Amino acid sequence: MGASVPVHLEIPAIGVSTALMELGLNGDGTIAVPPLRADAPAGWYRHLATPGEVGPAVILGHVDTARDGPAVFYQLRDLRPGDEVSVRRADGSTAVFGVDRVAQYPKAQFPSAEVYGAADRPVLRLVTCGGTFDRLQRSYRGNVVVFATLLRTA
Repeated sequence: MGASVPVHLEIPAIGVSTALMELGLNGDGTIAVPPLRADAPAGWYRHLATPGEVGPAVILGHVDTARDGPAVFYQLRDLRPGDEVSVRRADGSTAVFGVDRVAQYPKAQFPSAEVYGAADRPVLRLVTCGGTFDRLQRSYRGNVVVFATLLRTA
């Protein structure tokens, strides 16, 4: 598939249906995240591949918020190998990915090269917070990452 901006994400196994916003970089060089609201959409990191293109496409979303409770990726950790993830693109096509694995990492051991590094085929990475919540730091101590590979296009 050629490049086309992703506009909508569906993950039937966990009941996710969300619009997608574009995400870039913060001033400090870290990846921006969607607004911290339970109703915020997930976001696609625009400096890598679009879903369906060769290379890694990365979509981020919040697990929950202190004020609003569960957010778009609240059940991301419940995905299993073989579950499908569909991304509708601006050109009207849909890229359908199959989950290969789900893993949780401490923030200090986040697998940046595996998530953001080059790939020789279309792959998708879904990222949210996970693990225990550090009340002093007001953030999760880890991340949940879903690794998926393109199955088909529609």
